[in-house]
Amino acid sequence: MKTLGLFFLTAIAEILGCYLPTLWLNHGKSVWLLLPAIISLAIFSWLLTLHPAAAGRVYAAYGGVYIGTAILWLWIVEGITPTAWDIIGSAVTLLGMSIIMFGNKIT
Repeated sequence: MKTLGLFFLTAIAEILGCYLPTLWLNHGKSVWLLLPAIISLAIFSWLLTLHPAAAGRVYAAYGGVYIGTAILWLWIVEGITPTAWDIIGSAVTLLGMSIIMFGNKIT
């Protein structure tokens, strides 16, 4: 559960760090949004270092959680209801993440 929570926080930091410049570039918001974006991306990088597993495994598994979190962001922040395909795709990637991170612990 700790691993999933850490992945989720990492995904929020990355998405926020990328979303804020989008608001500035595409929606005419303040250029000052770049400052919290930079901080958020720095936090994202730091959070990835907190996992005890090998970096490559962490990055691969993180991708699955990132996709699921991005679909939640789409729904909660952007107000767009996910399609069945969004949900199925997220479920598949989360299954892949679980296999990568926790498969070794089963045997």
